Parts: sequence; C-alpha cells; structure tokens
Amino acid sequence: MILVKLDDVAGSDLDVHGEGWNSRRLLLKDAKMGFSLHDTLIHEGAELHLHYKNHLEAVYCIEGTGSIEDLAKGETHPIAPGTVYALDQHDEHILRAQTQMRMVCVFNPPVTGKETHGPDGSYELVED
Repeated sequence: MILVKLDDVAGSDLDVHGEGWNSRRLLLKDAKMGFSLHDTLIHEGAELHLHYKNHLEAVYCIEGTGSIEDLAKGETHPIAPGTVYALDQHDEHILRAQTQMRMVCVFNPPVTGKETHGPDGSYELVED
C-alpha cells in the first residue's frame, strides 16, 4: 500500500512550480501504478498553452472556474467544480483560469517528476 499526504508534498521537491501553476505530485512513475497523480493549482489569471505530445491526461476540477480551448476544433468549454476533461488525442489547448483552479490530474504514461513544460507546452518523455 502507498500512502501519501498532500501536506507532506506541498513545499517539498515534489511541489513543482511553473509560470501560472504548481503541481503537487502525489504519485509518480516510481510508484509503478501505470499513471501519475497530481494535485495542481492553476493561478488566477493564468493562460497556459499546453500540448502533451507524449502523455494522455485526464483532469478533474475540484475548485475554481476557468475554461479550456481546444485549438484543433476552435471550441472553448467552461470549467467549474465537477468538470472532467480528458486529452485523449494529445489535444493542443489553452487553459485559462478566471479564479484559482484546483485540479486533480492523471498522466499516462506516468511522469517521473523531472519533467518541465517545453516551449511547445509539452513534457518530454523521460525514461528511467
């Protein structure tokens, strides 16, 4: 059994920050679960252009409001608590936070914890 507490991750080296966001990485590749699990904050006013070319991501909003723009389809969808979106086609998107949003994120393949967003908004595929 694996037991992780957010209080132990927040402020540690597993609390990864970028412009407009921070990701508290709860489960990583080394947990051998087949996915990684993150508690992510998108800061109020952030506009993040993201494109996970090497990972699939599912996101569940538990706090805050914003929107996600699907750049391929030119569609924008509201995000509020209770909303799930899944980037099942490596969808290039823009995430906008009207208020701070708290998101529970799952990545497949799992991230190692060493990834940072590249200039194109993607994570590299980091091998052990």
